[in-house]
Amino acid sequence: MFKFEVLKTDPGTGARTGRIQTPHGAIDTPCFMPVATQATVKAMTPRALEEIGAQVLIVNAYHMYLRPGVQRVRELGGLHEFMGWSGPLVTDSGGFQALSLAKVSEVAKDGIMFQSHLDGTKYKLTPEGSIDIQEALGADIMMCLDECPPFPSTREYMEKSARLTVSWARRCREVRVSGDKALFGIVQGGVYEDLREESARDLEGMGFDGYAIGGLGIGESKEQRLRATGTAVQYLPDGKPRYLMGVGLPEDIARAAALGMDMFDCVIPTRNARNGTLFTNHGKVVIKNARYADDSGPVDEDCGCYTCSAFSKAYLRHLYLAGEILASILMTMHNLYFYSQLMTGIRESIFRGDFSGFKSMTGASGA
Repeated sequence: MFKFEVLKTDPGTGARTGRIQTPHGAIDTPCFMPVATQATVKAMTPRALEEIGAQVLIVNAYHMYLRPGVQRVRELGGLHEFMGWSGPLVTDSGGFQALSLAKVSEVAKDGIMFQSHLDGTKYKLTPEGSIDIQEALGADIMMCLDECPPFPSTREYMEKSARLTVSWARRCREVRVSGDKALFGIVQGGVYEDLREESARDLEGMGFDGYAIGGLGIGESKEQRLRATGTAVQYLPDGKPRYLMGVGLPEDIARAAALGMDMFDCVIPTRNARNGTLFTNHGKVVIKNARYADDSGPVDEDCGCYTCSAFSKAYLRHLYLAGEILASILMTMHNLYFYSQLMTGIRESIFRGDFSGFKSMTGASGA
């Protein structure tokens, strides 16, 4: 059974900490969800993810639909069994990928027509079909199908798109079957605050289990993103979890948490790790830099991850320049541990009542 409880709210901001109960365990919020695009977090095993403190993963329904196929996953025991992950799982609707990755796509009233980026096969993704896919995969939290317009888009287009997303959300809600699986509506509207308000109000009136804010982190300024997020939050219920999709720099997470957001996901920590950029308590480390060639110290002396406890910056630089797979493994492990500790710090600071002080330490300022 799905349940959400707010445990404490920071007195100086809108930040809050809580707990989500799912059929596969609890999630303490605010939380960061490592991205398991194709039922795997790149360069990580499920056991390693558990050891660094990951609570919940998000899997891409579009990719699962195309390969290996929903029916195959279902016959092999569902997504949890298939990927060897026993904790909570979130699946997205696949709408963004159908638009961004497909060779040809067309948005219509009844869904998205697209050609697979793998072999060019034509498909149609409808709100009803998206829910069928996600229920078959067996995720604990599902997303309604939405359209995520590019930035910038005209107000006329954004208004039409946001209202289409609301109509799709209504259809998704009507066809859901699994009562123990949560379904989140997605607020759209770009950087237009009145459209964000309208979208949030319409979705709130449908009574979803939680609410996501989508269509951000795609080129708008940080100020526009904060305004759009803050506007939507005002019209979402306090007793339901709020998920900011695809926003993932540490300072941006802290700012959004201050607005009352509970869930985050992004490829930033894993992609940066594979590209040799590491997050630390003292700023970023670009491991390929020559200054680390003879550096016997860890990436971050204040970090308790396996990478920092066992390996030097010089060794990581050697692995990265040599193109060794171990470089991606160790650096991904570090970055995801850093994010796990960031979220723990946010939660603990809210309980202590000094979230504002913690937020300033992340480099976040303003809202």
